[in-house]
Amino acid sequence: MGYPDEMQKQKQKQAGEEQSQPRRSGRGKIEIKRIENTTNRQVTFCKRRNGLLKKAYELSVLCDAEVALIVFSTRGRLYEYANNSVRATISRYKKACSDPYSAGSVSEANTQFYEQESAKLRAEIGNMQNLNRHLLGESISSLSVKDLKSLQVKLEKGISRIRSRKNEVLFAEIEYMHKREIELYNTNQLIRAKIAETERIQQNRSGNNSIGARGGGGEGEGCVGPNLEGNQQYYFPHQNHHISLQLI
Repeated sequence: MGYPDEMQKQKQKQAGEEQSQPRRSGRGKIEIKRIENTTNRQVTFCKRRNGLLKKAYELSVLCDAEVALIVFSTRGRLYEYANNSVRATISRYKKACSDPYSAGSVSEANTQFYEQESAKLRAEIGNMQNLNRHLLGESISSLSVKDLKSLQVKLEKGISRIRSRKNEVLFAEIEYMHKREIELYNTNQLIRAKIAETERIQQNRSGNNSIGARGGGGEGEGCVGPNLEGNQQYYFPHQNHHISLQLI
């Protein structure tokens, strides 16, 4: 009677473990929801916390940014990181939030920065488009002698690389065709040898049949015809027609 109870307990335990594990939805992505299992939740917290602290440190070093990070666990334990000071960064944050002019200046600075970056990108795109037109021989009337010489050097280098690549491809094709020619020649020689062997075997068989016809004299091997001028009879053996194969 105790066996079914144990099976039921094992099933309930497996169901609880499946519910505690985070579900994955397509392409290995973890479904973002609260982890019910306490042990799994603590392990995930430790891993994610260390990764977050590492990213904050990298951001402060690479970008020379002032970073302050504060994390409280479910048990109330404090974890923090700051490249300067947490209190100083919080004070600076409060001051920036309370001062409307500073917030406006930050947004204006960001807008100005993005405008400068977009202007640089537009200038680079324009230069690349002009260079492409010049390489095609278009819009070159406004170029100076120095610019024309520089353009000529670029074109000559490009043509040299193209010609070198073309020669490599042609040599590779010629080598392949040469190998193919050798293979076809060997195949042709093999076919010729087989034809010659077949012809020799047929000639041997034809010679054996002729010898048997002369010495046997059996029924059907010849015909006897009457001699109109006398009583002599003439023997006419059958002629074996043989078609020989000829090499072309």
